Amino acid sequence: MATCPQGHQSGDDEYCDFCGTQMAGAPAAAPAEAQAGGTAAESCPVCQTPRAGQFCEVCGHDYSSDGSAAERGHPSVQVPVSGARWEAVTAADRTYYEKIIAEAGPDADAVAFPPYCPERSFALYGEQVRIGRRSKARNLAPEIDLTGPPEDPGVSHLHAVLLGQPDGSWMLVDPGSSNGTQVNGRPVKVNVPVRIGAGDKIHLGAWTVITIREGTP
Repeated sequence: MATCPQGHQSGDDEYCDFCGTQMAGAPAAAPAEAQAGGTAAESCPVCQTPRAGQFCEVCGHDYSSDGSAAERGHPSVQVPVSGARWEAVTAADRTYYEKIIAEAGPDADAVAFPPYCPERSFALYGEQVRIGRRSKARNLAPEIDLTGPPEDPGVSHLHAVLLGQPDGSWMLVDPGSSNGTQVNGRPVKVNVPVRIGAGDKIHLGAWTVITIREGTP
């Protein structure tokens, strides 16, 4: 845990989870105006953060649409993309945790595996489902909220996004998380969609696993 300039404990090393103050040593946001040629760089219409991919790394805005459901003034569409009911089940994976700790070096053991982490199920509805940790400072409330307890400190506020496809399938995108995402043990490239289906396992953070399941309508 880091300490912000105001003295609060924060799991985010860029902005304080409690008050939103930028953490000491965090890189300043790039200017919205590009100097070369005087051309204005595209910025997020919600929070004005300079664009770095399909999704805003601060608030999760999807540039490929005309705005998220929350921005249009109503909650995410409560209609499944397909007739089947898809769900994402979150849990703690000790094997993955031990692998991450072994690869991260001697200081990594400061992150403890949770003694108790009950499974949680999230139904997948609508066009997109964000995965991460909520942040009042960033006005971010992901549909799959991994804030906890227990809280995995390796999960970014906007870690990944599930995108519903017209054929009823789902794609996973990592918009640039701090610690990366894996699907079935293989790293996911930033902003490169990966198709997922029933039985696939998404690993992120220090010990979090999300299993995709397909049930009956």
